[in-house]
Amino acid sequence: MSQANPAKPARSRIDPQAALAAALRSCLGRFVTGVAVVSYDGADGPRGMTVNAFTSVSMQPPLILVSIAKTARSHDALAAAIPFTVNVLGAEQEAIARRFARGGEELAVRWLEGSSPPRLLGTLAHFQCAPWRSYDAGDHTLLLGEVVDFDSREGDALGFFTSRFMPVAELRLGHEELI
Repeated sequence: MSQANPAKPARSRIDPQAALAAALRSCLGRFVTGVAVVSYDGADGPRGMTVNAFTSVSMQPPLILVSIAKTARSHDALAAAIPFTVNVLGAEQEAIARRFARGGEELAVRWLEGSSPPRLLGTLAHFQCAPWRSYDAGDHTLLLGEVVDFDSREGDALGFFTSRFMPVAELRLGHEELI
């Protein structure tokens, strides 16, 4: 009598590269970042995209860097070396961050009249930039801008941590003295 071999249960195949990428993304998400909207003049008016990869680079000349995913809808326009504004969002501006994020909800936003490149009203800080250089960086482009105008206000910042928005409180000193 022969006995049929029972079928082995199917093993799920785990893509090691995808698992590694997910683990790396999770690990990188432990770094608290600010949230900004990069805005620019589009063919049909002011356009923008939400970013959390923004940093200062140099004081002489005054340079900032924004990392833009090559898959972002705004990538090609920004990579074409056009003037742009980095609008740093306040904690109360999460809806604006979501509006300009991939697949974000529709929301009327207020732009500063006559500003080129366009600038959002009410942000925590803004940096209007002339394009300076761009660099290929794998699946992103590193866009450097020379700051030509800037300003800020007091208030709590909008942060991003473990894939969630969160307020980042501004240190408010009363009569305390720093030691």
